[in-house]
Amino acid sequence: MVIGLAIKKMKLVRISGPSSKLDKIITACCSLGSFQPENAGSYISETMGYVSVSEESPYSQNIQSIREIAQTYGFDLEQSYKTKKMTVDDTVSDYIRELGERLTDLNEKRKELSEQLDECTSGIEKYSHFTSLNVHFEDIFRCKFIVTRFGYLSKDGYIKLSRGYGDNPYILFYPCSSDQNGYWGAYFAPSDKVDEVDRIFAALHFERLFIPSAVGTAQEIIESLQENIDIITKEKEKIDSEVNSILERESEKVRAIYNRLLDLEQMIELRKYAVYHGKSCFFVGWIPASAEKAFSEKLSKYPDFIVEFESPKKKSNIIPPTLLKNLRIFRPYEYYVEMYGLPSYYDMDITAFVAITYTILFGIMFGDLGQGIVVALVGLFMWKKKKSGLGKILIPCGISSAFFGLVFGSVFGFEEALDPLYHKLGMAGKPIEVMDSINTVLLFAIAIGVGLVIIAMCVNVITCLKKGKFGSAFFSENGVAGICVYIGGACLVYTFMSNKVLIPSKVSVAMLVIGILILFNKEIIAESIDEGKFCKPESISDYLMQNLFECIEYILSYFSNTVSFLRVGA
Repeated sequence: MVIGLAIKKMKLVRISGPSSKLDKIITACCSLGSFQPENAGSYISETMGYVSVSEESPYSQNIQSIREIAQTYGFDLEQSYKTKKMTVDDTVSDYIRELGERLTDLNEKRKELSEQLDECTSGIEKYSHFTSLNVHFEDIFRCKFIVTRFGYLSKDGYIKLSRGYGDNPYILFYPCSSDQNGYWGAYFAPSDKVDEVDRIFAALHFERLFIPSAVGTAQEIIESLQENIDIITKEKEKIDSEVNSILERESEKVRAIYNRLLDLEQMIELRKYAVYHGKSCFFVGWIPASAEKAFSEKLSKYPDFIVEFESPKKKSNIIPPTLLKNLRIFRPYEYYVEMYGLPSYYDMDITAFVAITYTILFGIMFGDLGQGIVVALVGLFMWKKKKSGLGKILIPCGISSAFFGLVFGSVFGFEEALDPLYHKLGMAGKPIEVMDSINTVLLFAIAIGVGLVIIAMCVNVITCLKKGKFGSAFFSENGVAGICVYIGGACLVYTFMSNKVLIPSKVSVAMLVIGILILFNKEIIAESIDEGKFCKPESISDYLMQNLFECIEYILSYFSNTVSFLRVGA
């Protein structure tokens, strides 16, 4: 077993017994954790007469009601609660409904008060522009023969009004207040001339303001509205206090009910995995092999049930679930592996490989001491405060970036900032001067790419051997034949570019030629071994043409995958 490349061994648990006690067995299984139920109908013969039963959850409505209450009032359902396990009966539905109605009534009253508060605030804002108009507004609103319009007129419009209509006896604009762009005020017009006056002011871009009816002068109305605001604010505070009091008083009970309802609903969902025959039932699930003893001890308390443990078989159509097994330092990177797709149970877990290579390459490509520290701190915040899986990954990546920042001498993009530190350490300058070693850096990046590609191909070989696919392990483009082609080609290119020999050229050529010949006939060799029968091509010409292009594609993919690592150096 390779540390960090392992998947937990699993055991299949078969449980049969009286259906009346199935809930107890399900509770016992789930209480131990890491139990994954399976559809029991797939593990038992149809001739035995077992059938599955589907039932609707009677708890969904109450669960949804509690969630709506929590969402509306910012109520945290995830907090731990101390109340003992609740007994759910008909009174629970009545309790939730009454609690919801009580909170809804208070919320409706609060909305009404908020609307009134907005109206008063808006009224104060509107009337504040006309405090210099020292008349009672009810007198203005009661006028039958004079129409008054309140609004805003720009300074340019006011000048045009004075010059163009100063002699018009039916046009009168009274400025009440002003700002740097214009005047707040009112214009007055006879009721029989108001349409004509409205058109004139519209042409001057007068912005009409509709103000609510009120009694008194503008200042008196503002004072009255402010008194209303004070009264409404106190009423809102009273309602908020009552809501908070209800939530505080009922919080533990609501959480206890909610969690109990979730348990009961989950129980109904888990019962769907079982099959039934008369008064008997059959239940199946997967557990980690390491937990077999604990499960045996737990389920031994129920002698009415027969419990059997079974190891998975490779040749079976039943594939166990994948449970990754990694050292703690590598576990954050399971986030990436799960995001791209968990490996099959019989594959290898590449989490450790991803963790090491990703962290190092991130540091090389983003080598900056200051920015690396920032990335690590951001990751720490995301992990601790936001519970983000990505945050755990950013911490080691930031540390790697900071380390390579020390090597490259970069702090927030300033390439000479660390020179005094190197001088203190007795060094002439930074360990690596990137811009003076461009070719070396790019060749180093290619070398990293070659190493990673070979390692990845070796992992594929081991995976194929674990699955018993010996043909694919030795004779595929990502198997031993592909490794020979890749290493032979890489050594020849290296010798041509540097005039240095890693492997004798004759050996490299032999590896390359023999490997290409094997890949050319991969379809016959590998598939014949894996399938156990000779795979004869239907058409020789099609076979030759297809495999020729496939070999070209393999070589191009090796080349492109390797060259893509230039971005690490760049």
